[in-house]
Amino acid sequence: MEVKNTSKAKLVVSGLVPFAFLIAMIAYIFGPGSDLIDLGVSLPEVTIEKIEFLDSEIVATIRNTGHIPVDVVMADVNDRIHPAAIEPDKHLERFETAVVRIPFLWNVAEPYLIGITTDDGTRFEKEVEAAAPSLEPSLELAGFFAIIGTYVGIIPVMIGLLWLPFIKRISKSKYHFFLALTAGLLLFLGIDATEEALEVSKEALAGSFNGVLLVATVVLLSFLALYYAGERLVQNASLSRMTKPVAVALMVSIGIGLHNFGEGLAIGAAIGLGQVALSTFLIVGFAIHNTTEGIAIASPLAKGKPMIRLLAGLGLLAGSPAVFGAWIGGFVYSPFTAIIFLSIGAGAIFQVIVILIRWLQDEGDKKLSSAAVVSGLAVGMLVMYLTSILI
Repeated sequence: MEVKNTSKAKLVVSGLVPFAFLIAMIAYIFGPGSDLIDLGVSLPEVTIEKIEFLDSEIVATIRNTGHIPVDVVMADVNDRIHPAAIEPDKHLERFETAVVRIPFLWNVAEPYLIGITTDDGTRFEKEVEAAAPSLEPSLELAGFFAIIGTYVGIIPVMIGLLWLPFIKRISKSKYHFFLALTAGLLLFLGIDATEEALEVSKEALAGSFNGVLLVATVVLLSFLALYYAGERLVQNASLSRMTKPVAVALMVSIGIGLHNFGEGLAIGAAIGLGQVALSTFLIVGFAIHNTTEGIAIASPLAKGKPMIRLLAGLGLLAGSPAVFGAWIGGFVYSPFTAIIFLSIGAGAIFQVIVILIRWLQDEGDKKLSSAAVVSGLAVGMLVMYLTSILI
């Protein structure tokens, strides 16, 4: 017994020794050794994260994203200096935020260039192509966002589920086509979500956050976490009342729901920032595009005996996150949050694609080289691309 305890103690010590040396080195670098490596000059970096247009006032949310503390001393609009109030304080430590309030009589739809200057004379700016009044939270506006989310998320998915009776009656090869079609639809959604996350990180996220690496990391972590959960769900389906088709459809619904949450964030933020004018054509475009998501949920269920309540639940799981995303995007939009959820959605979708591919292989198409599978993947991608043009 003593021998075992001794060996465990040695194991723990051998694992902790490298960490002890690492901590000692870091402490030395920040302490006595700082003068030895203190070369060059650290430059300030301030990011203007958000600009809001209120009554006779422009409000800019800024963050110190550099390596050194800064003092904000001046604000300007279209290169003209204006008096400004900085809350809570003009001094910003690293990653600290402040709100800059600039009294200004702005005009709707006009472009504005907002500038912030630090105490060393460095100026940072952000352009707004067309000014629009910032949204004030209200029950009426919340209802408006709920309607938009329902039109672009819930209703299209429910309509797509109506394909289920047709899919249940087709032959095995045609069924393989629809499973591959589902994989193609999801592959497009995954790529689309990743592209949106990268675009948001490029436009609104400071370089110090390493936007590309952030997106890649969250996509991978989401994929691994949901892959583990999905495997457990599919494996345990036979041990419960849940069949494998229902388990796969559930994972598809979760993946699409996470994607639609990110889509709702983007729509709500675009409306809140005045970057999009909603029109009947735009809503119809989203509806047609998202109807295909219902087909993706229905295809795995063709082998099971789903009930109406199950279909409705899966449809709500996939579509309703668009409503919550629109609320958050319209009222409390954060680029960092948008990137995180878009990346999580992409990882979830890629994980579901793996499950679908393995299902196709279990169905007999080991090499995924049949005409039904290849054409299904191609048609799925093509349909999503063509409907995306309408948005």
